[in-house]
Amino acid sequence: MKLNPGLLALAIGAFGIGVTEFAPMGMLPVIAADLHVSIPSAGLLVSAYALGVLIGAPLMTLTTARLDRRTLLIALMAIFTLGNALSALAGGYAWLMAARVVTAFNHGAFFGVGAVVAAGLVPPERRAGAVAAMFTGLTVATIGGVPLATWAGEAIGWRPAFAGIAAIGAVAMAALRLALPPLPAPAGADLAAELRVLARGRVLAALALTVVGASAMFTVFTYIVPILRERTHAATATVTALLMLYGVGLTIGNMIGGRLADRSIERTLIGSFALLAAVLVVFAAVMPWLPLAAAAILVWGIASFAIVPPLQMRVMAAAGEAPNLASAMNIGAFNLGNAIGAALGGGVIAAGLGLPAVALAGAAMAAAALALLLVAARQPRVAAAA
Repeated sequence: MKLNPGLLALAIGAFGIGVTEFAPMGMLPVIAADLHVSIPSAGLLVSAYALGVLIGAPLMTLTTARLDRRTLLIALMAIFTLGNALSALAGGYAWLMAARVVTAFNHGAFFGVGAVVAAGLVPPERRAGAVAAMFTGLTVATIGGVPLATWAGEAIGWRPAFAGIAAIGAVAMAALRLALPPLPAPAGADLAAELRVLARGRVLAALALTVVGASAMFTVFTYIVPILRERTHAATATVTALLMLYGVGLTIGNMIGGRLADRSIERTLIGSFALLAAVLVVFAAVMPWLPLAAAAILVWGIASFAIVPPLQMRVMAAAGEAPNLASAMNIGAFNLGNAIGAALGGGVIAAGLGLPAVALAGAAMAAAALALLLVAARQPRVAAAA
């Protein structure tokens, strides 16, 4: 896809959000030690952010339905900047928890509205690719931003890391203002129609698939640093390199998923979920061997984000004429999956089942997502036959 200033500005915002969402996962040991809480308790910061996204997505989308889209996107990044500044100033666990919820309120609406805006900037046959281009900022965050934040958290502290993330928010606000034209809200925006869309069976099924699919990724990724340190026995520099490798996989998967989804959303999802389940089983077995673990991490990253563009397009297509709320709710569904995955992985650890069992739990969630998809794909064929 050719360079598009509007898509680039959206990608910068996505980059900042990706860093603030994923960085705490890399800083869990540092945050836990500094605030004198356990690793599973620190993991609840991830769940709190995810639940904040789930609440904020419909709230922000519905209350801002008549705002100019460019103005709304800038305002959402202002919330992002404020939340990260509050995180940098946090004096304790409760303060940091509250700051993470504030930060999360921008997330769902930004990606939901941003996906609709991105799809409107290109011809219809390239819409999945445009959504993938915006999400590229999220994947690039895992290559550079998250490893850098992880290093900064250990070298100079997690508070300065959050201050740096707040600065990214300011840059994103400027980029959106300069790159996007005024984008008036759709004429006659109908809040009732947006709400009615959520009651459609196809929309609910698509959202449920997103929840289960996202949980497969976050069951394991939330605890990737403890896994690499305790099972792979990786040094700090190696952990950073492996996180970057995972980010490379996410970026590749995002591009592949966007390209393939423009051809077939269903086939892309079936192949990606099958690959994700298989590679997580392999990862559970090869954790102690660095080269094999690294290869599994790369493939895991590819499979994890190949599902993102088709899942987003699936919900938008099911919503039809009222895509904004459904699109934002799908981002909330991703983060509900994030919360469920983080809680599931934490529960596995707390139960003493061992870190390899965390990867097996993630594989089980991927298999469940594949089963849901196959059942949903079969229903229209059964109806047609009837």
